[in-house]
Amino acid sequence: MSSSDEEFDDEDGEAQGLRKIIHVDMDAFFASVEQRDDPSLRGKPVAVGGSSGRGVVAAASYEARRFGVRSAMPSVTAQRLCPDLVFRKSRFDVYREVSQQIRAIFRDYTPLVEPLSLDEAYLDVTEDLRGMGSATRIAQDIRRRIQEETRLTASAGVSYNKFLAKLASDQNKPDGLCVIRPGEGAAFVAGLPIKRFHGVGPKGAEKMARLGIETGADLAARDLPFLRAHFGSFAEYLYRAARGIDLRQVRAHRVRKSVGGERTFHEDISRPDDLREAMDRIVDIVWDRIEHAQAIGRTVTMKLKYNDFTLMSRATTLNRPVADKAEFARLGHALLEDVLPLSRPIRLMGLTLSKLDGGASPRREEAGELPLL
Repeated sequence: MSSSDEEFDDEDGEAQGLRKIIHVDMDAFFASVEQRDDPSLRGKPVAVGGSSGRGVVAAASYEARRFGVRSAMPSVTAQRLCPDLVFRKSRFDVYREVSQQIRAIFRDYTPLVEPLSLDEAYLDVTEDLRGMGSATRIAQDIRRRIQEETRLTASAGVSYNKFLAKLASDQNKPDGLCVIRPGEGAAFVAGLPIKRFHGVGPKGAEKMARLGIETGADLAARDLPFLRAHFGSFAEYLYRAARGIDLRQVRAHRVRKSVGGERTFHEDISRPDDLREAMDRIVDIVWDRIEHAQAIGRTVTMKLKYNDFTLMSRATTLNRPVADKAEFARLGHALLEDVLPLSRPIRLMGLTLSKLDGGASPRREEAGELPLL
């Protein structure tokens, strides 16, 4: 691993036929925007999300993270861990506006920008528009401009593939830079805990621990037949990742696979009229997103989560695209009517349009890019 003053420049990449990849990740993005816009919040533990009932933390400031507060955590748990936690409601219009500012900065250096979310993206700067030659200097300049133009901080990872660049961006957070130069990838990965590997969730890490795999070095010591026997189709990814190998390209125009939304209720609902009213509200929300994404799709899927956290889904597919909001609503309600009356109350309802026929804007998730364990 190199410090930020050791550059990854043209000679490094060209000598081995490698690309120069930067992964930029904003630091506690939503919470940092709130602290920026309200000076009274600076230095305080802040959570973005709902503060009561079944509210969930969407983002937490670094001050809150010191108490163990994390995104996706129930708000009541977060409040218990940090009694002084300050909650702020999400302001996604503001976050999107700031995100667009940041992406405009990225595109001053390369057209090959692959957003993963509002607050992170991959950049391929093998051929940078400014002729700077050094991926390290580009990353430094991007971080400087983000701070000057948005008054926010970003961390960046620089390396020769996406897997390593993403690992590097998390290495020196917050407001940090880490460079993994050619020849350093395998050694860098060897010392990492397996839970740091993108795509390996808590359950996957537990399974690996039972097999004696707790670090990248442990994983690299297992051969491909062993990994296939225990992890199936995930084995090839794990085998390459343990050696710092990643052949994926930065894709500037990602195809959206679905558009959807869901709602968690403050109280469980089961009455048919309440369920129908909830469906109407979700249709309104999701159709706005469909229109914004200019998405055209043929499959409508309804998801229900019961009060015991079990999931049920129902879907219907047309032989042509869904015509308009009225038809989208009719299909959603038809799926709901097919399961009424419910056997028990639900705590969540969701609706998704998929089998998209092009025309949709780039999407955030990497779910289709790497398997998850």
